[in-house]
Amino acid sequence: MERRGAAAGGDVCMCQTVFPTHANHRGELSAGQLLKWMDAAACLAAEKHAGVSCVTASMDDIQFEEAARVGQIITIKTKVNRAFKTSMEVGIKVTVQDVLTDVEKTVSVAYATYVAKPVGAGKIELEPVKLLSTDDHLEHTLAIERRRIRLGYEQVFQNLMQESNKEGDYYGTFEEEDAVSTDLTHVQSIELVQPPHANHHGNTFGGQIMAWMETVASISASRLCHSYPVLKSVNMFKFWGPSVVGDRLVFNAIVNNTFRNSVEVGVRVEAYNCEEWIKDQARHINSAFLIFNSINDKGELLTFPRIKPTTKDGVRRYHGAIARRKIRLARKCMLSAKEKPSDPWETSNQAYVTYSNIAALTHLAAKPAWEITGTLDDIKIWTHEEGDVLSLKVEMQVKIPSHLAFSLLSDFTFRQQWDKHFLTCEVLQAVNEDEKIYYVTSPPMTGHKPRDFVILVSQRQPCKPSEPYAVAVKSVTLTSMPPSPEYCRSEILCAGFQIYSDSNSSCTVCYFNQVTSGVMPYLAANLTGSSKSIEDTALECIKFLELKGSKY
Repeated sequence: MERRGAAAGGDVCMCQTVFPTHANHRGELSAGQLLKWMDAAACLAAEKHAGVSCVTASMDDIQFEEAARVGQIITIKTKVNRAFKTSMEVGIKVTVQDVLTDVEKTVSVAYATYVAKPVGAGKIELEPVKLLSTDDHLEHTLAIERRRIRLGYEQVFQNLMQESNKEGDYYGTFEEEDAVSTDLTHVQSIELVQPPHANHHGNTFGGQIMAWMETVASISASRLCHSYPVLKSVNMFKFWGPSVVGDRLVFNAIVNNTFRNSVEVGVRVEAYNCEEWIKDQARHINSAFLIFNSINDKGELLTFPRIKPTTKDGVRRYHGAIARRKIRLARKCMLSAKEKPSDPWETSNQAYVTYSNIAALTHLAAKPAWEITGTLDDIKIWTHEEGDVLSLKVEMQVKIPSHLAFSLLSDFTFRQQWDKHFLTCEVLQAVNEDEKIYYVTSPPMTGHKPRDFVILVSQRQPCKPSEPYAVAVKSVTLTSMPPSPEYCRSEILCAGFQIYSDSNSSCTVCYFNQVTSGVMPYLAANLTGSSKSIEDTALECIKFLELKGSKY
């Protein structure tokens, strides 16, 4: 097996001026054209790292935040964030610059997966990406979390569909007055793949297929709103198989559901070579769901009419659109929220809550300008202030292997044995082997009620020796565990441990906690209080770990 890859990874910057041929009737850059450019730039980054031809495997949910107009300049920056065995995650950032005002705005940030395709039957294994900056390290770590979301997406979707079934009336009559039949929105288009549509190996560009999908989906949406729809987001392009020069691609688009000011259009792409075309033997190569808005001449959002599915499959797609919207809204809420201490724990957002949990700890640990405020033998205490947010870092040298420290610190039922701020701790929900939800109570402070917490604990093992073990903590909201009048419900913004291996018998444990000024007097579930209290708790933690570790 051959190992391939540029040591420094693949960074590509592409600039394009928006000309009238790239624009729609409003003089705005066509979304299809932008998708082609994004795919081309990302593919170049992937091939720069791999050193061989690459093909698009998938592109995560894409949100379009700004429109680019004729005469403006589009800049697309792409970078390989992480290389797995034969695939890579490529980060894509699109900005638009007005040459007259020099104002630059972000159009979209997206992530795509590319697979290395060597010539012939040989196999390759990609080299790791060389991490040169703090941002490189952050994206490299979070790429694993995004990969978990991709792999778990289908299960989350199926769980939401099952919940929809349980709610009853799944196959309702849909007799809403003025509802439009989805049959009226069905559009079919056929494209012949020619050499300009493909790379030098004859494989159709993923971006070209995405552009064709956007065109047919836009026509489908326009039949419902009788105006010109605007693409706002895409629910994950996933390529199930390749197509090549000479293939006939059949695009079928239909409206799945409407949500007042938006509409979801599903597109299915099937490929045929000459023989398959004659025998009507289709290859399903791609599916995606595109979400459109529609605006009037004043820039105001138009309301879409309700739709009425007419078949059993149409009903399935109708409810599927509702499930995808729940996931979309959860993603948007989680990834755009800043310093939001407590998130609802629901089927639609669990993957994004755990992602934000790990991401918050990773970002906190990577912050610059930590100030050391105390040292004591094997303990160092650091603080970081930013606005009204105070962050604490406690570094401890522990004489046990890192994997044992991780095992002991990730089980919060042990916490009472060394942390006086934990009065009780019980597992409310074992989500999976890496995520648990705990209910914690804390002793009362003078003049105040005892406090309680509902926290999510996410644990991650390193993918390679140089990476730390991670135990991330944040508050969540469970409907089954509402606040009690006996306690003052408190929230943890971001806390947790990173554990680095120093040798076979020792490790460095770093504890982090981030709080806002409103909860600074009650830093529960952490090493807190005065400097003496922090040191005492840290010493108890080291003593606990080394005592427990000696028994293994």
